[in-house]
Amino acid sequence: MLKYRTIRSGDGPMRMPDVHMKEMGVVMSRAKTGSPVEMPRFAGEPHAVEDGARAMAIVRQRASEWGIDPHRVGVLGFSAGAYLAADLAIGDAASRPDFVGLIYGGLRTPVPAGAPPAFIAGAADEEYQPNDPVLLYTAWRKAGVAAELHLYERGGHGFDLHRQGTTSDHWFDQLLSWMQSHRLASSPRPQANSALADE
Repeated sequence: MLKYRTIRSGDGPMRMPDVHMKEMGVVMSRAKTGSPVEMPRFAGEPHAVEDGARAMAIVRQRASEWGIDPHRVGVLGFSAGAYLAADLAIGDAASRPDFVGLIYGGLRTPVPAGAPPAFIAGAADEEYQPNDPVLLYTAWRKAGVAAELHLYERGGHGFDLHRQGTTSDHWFDQLLSWMQSHRLASSPRPQANSALADE
């Protein structure tokens, strides 16, 4: 779990800074019009990227101590966190993750040929970034980088692990399967006492 910096909130816990209100206006307009194609950088994004890059360095430096393969370090981001994951994936090669999960996140370009493989998931009824899963997938594939897209019929923005009775409920299992197919995670062990088919 990465706790990263952003800009300061307003005068109280319920006061959104003016810059965030303007950014949300662009997000809502973009959702309706498709313009601009790529969301401009958010005010707090540079600090978030610095913190993400530092986290990647720390995890890799301490990988042997923590029993982690330093070549299988990924970033899974949701919404604003998916922007951060995409920024790291297309940014400085030294701090790139080995894979990314971009869950209802937004487009970030240019995607270099050296970007890591991406698992991309979103919902067609997304109110803030309805086109971004397809845009992300297209950008990754155009760069010749492995990507998998899951665009669910329903789920909205923020489906994460809350069961809603929709196909988006299964995104995590699909992510694990994708990771296993790329040898980024171990396959589950077969049950020792499972019955044989011919018994």
